Amino acid sequence: MRALVIVDAANVVGSVPDGWWRDRRGAAERLRDRLAAFAPAGVPGHPGPVELVLVVEGAARGVESVPDVRVESAPGSGDDLIVELASARETGRECVVVTADRELRRRVEACGAQCLGPRSVQPPGDRT
Repeated sequence: MRALVIVDAANVVGSVPDGWWRDRRGAAERLRDRLAAFAPAGVPGHPGPVELVLVVEGAARGVESVPDVRVESAPGSGDDLIVELASARETGRECVVVTADRELRRRVEACGAQCLGPRSVQPPGDRT
């Protein structure tokens, strides 16, 4: 069974000061496109293939899914949707949440999910 990898778009995008705040939707789309490479390869500690879900909120709502990356627009809090997705996964299926948000990490770990930081989904040349 493929691991479920849920990515906190706002937190991952916000971890790199590259001007994302001027175009939050565009930043989320660039992250979505970059994530597609991780679907077959996996993420650290979780070899591929994996199922990738990118959770967007606020100005990034409405970003479309692409092959290998399903995008979920949170109607309210992105953190609440991430916890809901982590809690609802099939029994026995590994779940990994990519975020640096301490409170979110605590909430999803209580559901049995594992956590990775934003650098885990950076291209190899960008992992500093």
